[in-house]
Amino acid sequence: MQNTLTYIFLFPLLVALVMLFIPAERWKVFRRLSFAAVAIQLVLSIILMINFDQSLVPESWEGAFQFVEKVNWINMSLGSIGTISIQYYLGVDGISMPLVALSSFVLLIGVISSWNIEEKAKGYHILYLILSSSIIGCFIALDFFLFYLCFEFMLLPMFFLIGIWGGARRSYASIKFFLYTLLGSLFILVVMIGLYLSVVDGDANTFSMVKMLDGSYASDTVLDPGSPQLIFGYSARVLAFIFLIIGFGIKLPAVPVHTWLPDAHVEAPTPISVVLAGLLLKVGAYGLLRIAYGIFPDVAIDFSGFVAIIGVISILYGGMNALAQRDLKRMVAYSSVSHMGFVLVGLASLTAVGFSGSLFHMVSHGLISPALFLIAGVIYDRTGNRQMENFSGLAARMPVYTFFMAVFFFAGLGLPGLSGFVGELMVLMGAFGSSKFSLWIGILSTLGIAISAAYFLWTIQRMFYGKYFVRESAWESNMFDLTAREKLMLIPLAILVIALGIYPRLVLDYSNETINFFIQQFSIGQP
Repeated sequence: MQNTLTYIFLFPLLVALVMLFIPAERWKVFRRLSFAAVAIQLVLSIILMINFDQSLVPESWEGAFQFVEKVNWINMSLGSIGTISIQYYLGVDGISMPLVALSSFVLLIGVISSWNIEEKAKGYHILYLILSSSIIGCFIALDFFLFYLCFEFMLLPMFFLIGIWGGARRSYASIKFFLYTLLGSLFILVVMIGLYLSVVDGDANTFSMVKMLDGSYASDTVLDPGSPQLIFGYSARVLAFIFLIIGFGIKLPAVPVHTWLPDAHVEAPTPISVVLAGLLLKVGAYGLLRIAYGIFPDVAIDFSGFVAIIGVISILYGGMNALAQRDLKRMVAYSSVSHMGFVLVGLASLTAVGFSGSLFHMVSHGLISPALFLIAGVIYDRTGNRQMENFSGLAARMPVYTFFMAVFFFAGLGLPGLSGFVGELMVLMGAFGSSKFSLWIGILSTLGIAISAAYFLWTIQRMFYGKYFVRESAWESNMFDLTAREKLMLIPLAILVIALGIYPRLVLDYSNETINFFIQQFSIGQP
């Protein structure tokens, strides 16, 4: 298993480099190479999962990570400031392992969805593979600088993938996405620098997230829990936690910094919407869990009520907006805002079941949301239109398509037996069982599930049942059922959504020990 994480991380970049030397007109070669690169990523991720020790009980964060790779990367003298040291430091634990596997799987679905892209295929697939490496890197990096590098590197591929291959308003959507996420990155950068100057490994400052999680602070530094230093009258640790909430909250996205998401989704091509919803939002949630809550547990305790309120607002506001939409893809985009609010509520509960529910919900949503965007993409590919009032009675003409739509819509609204139910149930159990905030948080979160049922069921009734109808006669010849390629994408997603709903231990067995250790940090107030 030596260097397996490196292979998963860097192999797509190597293939992208090879693509640079292939003539641009050979577009079929690029999609095959992309498929091979991401398929190998998935195979290696499965091998990691098989060899992951689920029974490992961490006694410190240093011992919580498996398949660790650590070498010195950059050593640079900064004069009187000292020497800056950056490590190539990788590893996975029970929190990141399921997300690495999810990423590899969704990225493969995205490649299959990209199969019909012929225009500028060389640039598209090179950017896609750079994005693939960046996403995986965020989940396995244990050096904050390396994490931040991967986090930033996601912006450029997404900017061009939306801006070049997107819809009519692609320029507006890509610039808005870039500016929002760049702003969030700046808040994270400030915290990263502060942590580097405060955390030590021996006698030297370090970007090691493991040392940050274990609380290896130098005394009298700005982010030392015992430091009396104040900035604008507030503890530096409080400000750092707020900055991280803003930075990762934009990527999540949480209300009110969510407005980039619907525009990005509507204008992005279907494969990029699949990756954006399935994985990029999870990077924001993972950053909150790993960095904000992991490094600043003492502040997280004090801010639990605030985070829970933001989560509830996101659930209700996103749900009500989804209910008001006429564009199928925009409805799915707002449903993502709503459902990611459950992640915040689970984290805010500071309970083991709430944390586990948040992680499970991240994985579940990472399967359901890409499927929903694929469902919307099928109609758009057939007709060039996504307005719900332009379609009715599609079940009569497209029964297989309707079946998959029903599976994923019911999973999204939390039907028992499907994965969406498990994550939401665990989050609500954490919310009702938490002593950190009012029972109203759990009650209002539950209302969000009812709103989800309303917009999903209303969409089913409007588009799939009743008298068959399409607005334009020119669409009639294209109203055929799913192709073999479309089934190839949707069948694995449906199987996993059902499997996780029936047997959630497929995820929970990986995370239980790590989550239990994580929760101990809140019982003592700080690492």
